[in-house]
Amino acid sequence: MATNAPILLIEDNKDDEALTLRALRKNNILNDVVIVRDGAEALDYLFVRGVHAGRDPEILPQIVLLDLNLPKVSGLSVLRQLRADERTRLLPVVVLTSSKEDEDIIESYELGANSYIRKPVEFARFSEAVKTLGLYWLLLNESMPRRRT
Repeated sequence: MATNAPILLIEDNKDDEALTLRALRKNNILNDVVIVRDGAEALDYLFVRGVHAGRDPEILPQIVLLDLNLPKVSGLSVLRQLRADERTRLLPVVVLTSSKEDEDIIESYELGANSYIRKPVEFARFSEAVKTLGLYWLLLNESMPRRRT
């Protein structure tokens, strides 16, 4: 299950990062995974600035896995800025978080999240969630084609 477009994992917790990468590998999701550990770096990566200014701006992630509880810039603020910019407003964004707050769920959807998944505590359940996510977003879902300019 691989394409040239990477998965962007925005996650500050090293244990959750390792768990996500392990679940992706276990389920044969072979896309490259770009990992950023705070909201500011996520925005720099997506908008090709700062330490990510040299990357190819034409290569956008196939999917963004976004934690909400991030240092520097919150996940909700990252989502708000993604949806406000023409270049990134249609990127598939899956909120992948431990937050169980109804307000976080509501605000995520109001800001344009495509999906909201609570991180299960057990690896088997988490792995199954990642498998389902990968099957849908990376295999079944038709990505929006680039507009010709």
